[in-house]
Amino acid sequence: MFCHDSDNQRRDMTMRYLSTRGEAVEREFSGVLLTGLAEDGGLWQPAAWPRLDEAAYAPGADYAARAFAVTRPFTVGGLKEQDWRTLLADVYAGFRHKATAPLVQLDTNLWLMELFHGPTFAFKDLAMQVLGRLFDLVLKAQGTRITIIGATSGDTGAAAVEAVRGLKTIDLVMLYPHGRISDVQRRQMTTVEEPNIHTIALEGTFDDCQDLVKILFADTALREEWRLAAVNSINWARVMVQTVYYVHAVAQLGGGPVSFAVPSGNFGNVYAGYAAREMGLDARRFIVGSNSNDILARFFEAGDMSTRPVTPTHSPSMDIQVSSNFERLLHDLLGRDGPAVVRHMAAFRQSGRLPLDEAHWREVHQLFRGHAVNDDTTLAQIARTQAETGMTVDPHTAVGIAAACALRDPDMPTVALATAHPAKFPDAVEQATGRRPPLPDALAAQAERPERATRMPNDPNLLKTFIRERVCRP
Repeated sequence: MFCHDSDNQRRDMTMRYLSTRGEAVEREFSGVLLTGLAEDGGLWQPAAWPRLDEAAYAPGADYAARAFAVTRPFTVGGLKEQDWRTLLADVYAGFRHKATAPLVQLDTNLWLMELFHGPTFAFKDLAMQVLGRLFDLVLKAQGTRITIIGATSGDTGAAAVEAVRGLKTIDLVMLYPHGRISDVQRRQMTTVEEPNIHTIALEGTFDDCQDLVKILFADTALREEWRLAAVNSINWARVMVQTVYYVHAVAQLGGGPVSFAVPSGNFGNVYAGYAAREMGLDARRFIVGSNSNDILARFFEAGDMSTRPVTPTHSPSMDIQVSSNFERLLHDLLGRDGPAVVRHMAAFRQSGRLPLDEAHWREVHQLFRGHAVNDDTTLAQIARTQAETGMTVDPHTAVGIAAACALRDPDMPTVALATAHPAKFPDAVEQATGRRPPLPDALAAQAERPERATRMPNDPNLLKTFIRERVCRP
């Protein structure tokens, strides 16, 4: 949509990556994987978008084979082809559903793509399980180790913990907002016994957690001493792997055109769809679903990207006001002008409002639409979906379905993304339907285990001290 330089990068050439802020030295894939955030504070982006080929759309291809076809160009120069193919096959063989990401029809031209069949019952597993093994593969080859610093509004943390627990090459420090995630999400992190896992309950919001992560990465001495790395969707590898299910959906529906409805907080999930579109996928519209924390919906509908206080909701993974991955879209929208991105982001941080002109907003509005729903509407959508289809959905998925119903083109297939298993949010589901969803055995077992977490004020110096005292030195 915004950049059209894809064809000048062939599959047999090393993929290079540049920072959205334009000052960091370009890197190849393994360097981007291990650094997460660029040295200038920007996010890594491929220097050019590769093009999807026939293998990406192959009829009947299993998920792992399609994942290899879609993502291989991004890893050229950083991973051996057979290592990457084997890693993907091993990861997705461990998912609970044979189709990995099955499509279920809800209505005429409305589909639900279930992305929660991984080990932690959330869509994050599709990328995080890959990321954990990628880290281990590269670090073992280098004979080194890293310290991963992450922030979670719920599902990212659980998926990251499951992906790296027990690995000798990695320590993980995961921050979550105290009292602002579901009990199931919290226990998936805090009941893990492996000594390389460190969970911190921060007194603040997810945005506060995310800001602390960025502060640590900006501390050059700490970053180098502890070899800091990221697993949030600021890490390009996460976004790269998430492009696959968009291609998988379109391939199964005959090749397009298709629209997508995506419940979104940090914008990484829906940005992966945009990336797939830049690679040639026939995705016509992205409907961004928001809860009461509606900064993205307000922007896509009215050009108003201005921060407000974070409001706790039944869909806590979306209780966000600063969407980190939006910087990637802004980078493309501004013609990949790093200094312009820096100016826009600085103004946003200072004033709480993104100063984007009318012409740029209208360009975005052609592809992205936004729809926000409050908790009452979310619960009503859970109840309606169950009554009409027999399916029980979690509150985040309900937000996506509600957005799809409000803004979809009835003459075009629309795929809503089901991002979490309903049992991860039993209180909201019970309130909506009158029935508490049964916990899968893996989640029920965690309720009996002791929890281990450190509660901490929102203070970067305390976090730095924690790392120096509690984390193994690389």
